[in-house]
Amino acid sequence: MSSYRPERVGEQIHKEVTRLLMYNIKDPRVSPVTLTGVQMSRDIGSAKIYYTVQGDSAERKEAEKGLKSASPYIRRELGKIMNLRFVPNLYFKFDESVNYGQKIDALLYQVREDLDDHSTDN
Repeated sequence: MSSYRPERVGEQIHKEVTRLLMYNIKDPRVSPVTLTGVQMSRDIGSAKIYYTVQGDSAERKEAEKGLKSASPYIRRELGKIMNLRFVPNLYFKFDESVNYGQKIDALLYQVREDLDDHSTDN
């Protein structure tokens, strides 16, 4: 574990918010959400929580609304669970890197298929 405090707090927030989403929040809009990371500000006053959703843009919009409505509850529960003087403000951000990685994988697979087809033609 890192000795850098914002990173440690971010790891703890990631763990606790994941647990809250899995077991405490019954909103069906947040059920397909997967948390991918937490970025803390240096003063631990705010936390950007990155998430992804498997599905189309409509599911993404619904998940965004669900997370926004659950945010005060999550923050209140974090205050009860974590031993912090101030609970950070929570901002949920969609993680574009997962979709980007999937597009790159698909392109690499396509190139590999094209190369295999080209080598069998010769």
